[in-house]
Amino acid sequence: MSETMRAIRLTGPGGYDVLAVSDVPRPEAKSGWVRIQVKAFGVNESEVTSRQGGSSADFSYPRILGIEAAGIVDQVAPGSRFHVGDQVITMMGGMGRSIDGSYAEYTVVPEEHVIGFTSTLAWETIGALPEMFQTAHGSLTTGVGLQRGQSLLVHGGTSTVGLSAITLAHDLGARVLATTRIPARADLLRHHGADEVIVDDGEPIASRIRVEHPDGIDAAIELVGLDTLPDTLASLRRGGTCCFTGALNGAWTLSDFDPLQLIPTGVRLTSYTGQASELAADAFAHQLDAIAAGRIIPPIAATYHGLEQVAHAHQALEEGHALGKHVVVLD
Repeated sequence: MSETMRAIRLTGPGGYDVLAVSDVPRPEAKSGWVRIQVKAFGVNESEVTSRQGGSSADFSYPRILGIEAAGIVDQVAPGSRFHVGDQVITMMGGMGRSIDGSYAEYTVVPEEHVIGFTSTLAWETIGALPEMFQTAHGSLTTGVGLQRGQSLLVHGGTSTVGLSAITLAHDLGARVLATTRIPARADLLRHHGADEVIVDDGEPIASRIRVEHPDGIDAAIELVGLDTLPDTLASLRRGGTCCFTGALNGAWTLSDFDPLQLIPTGVRLTSYTGQASELAADAFAHQLDAIAAGRIIPPIAATYHGLEQVAHAHQALEEGHALGKHVVVLD
């Protein structure tokens, strides 16, 4: 087998032209790590940011981007819990930032960030799942502890994590409320499992939610930003929980934080930033089975074939015309 592989290796920031394919040394698995033959990966906003030169201090050049991947174990070190040929997904844990990521034919990652599975689903489907389903699953479980029969608000419902949270919560048996700024997207939210759609037109959503839910709802996932968090918290009942997971509008911090003013009495506020290890193999297996059965609908915007198409995926993600995950499949 060749000691090189095809990859997209950035030596500095730039436009789409820096996403060029070249031959680079193929990495070797060391103790505690596995080498994965990449079959598919999703393209993420953080990778666009890294390409543009806006990443945080843990990122350095040269670097192969890609914070997630789905594929087959190709090489293991002695004592590994994995075997050559195992189907796996991997995500985060420094991928594409402090270590090389998935924009390549092969990637080497720590075993603790690898989840094994068995499925006949297409790679384009599985490749869309790792980051967005892990984040949504963690927000629903660790973040708010959602239970069957409870009500959940997903504020920022048309994002990839939002759509994932909606479909996972619907499969759990929750009543799901979801927001969108664009009325024409209401049908998309309902398609993924939203029971109630709220058009986020700038007016408070809590007062509208309490018309149908006068005591407030059980849980909420905040994906829009900290500046909209007070309104989301106001929609919750006493004992309800809100998980801050993302900031689509870029509002990650508050200049003046007064918890007595921001957090209603008896309402809980949590956050979620998880790792692959927090998505148990049996939970991922359940998700795959539910997709196969049609109970869960993964939000996939488009599929691209080959590393040469990564630049097109970046452009489509930035333009934002198609909602859902942009997935690259390596044939």
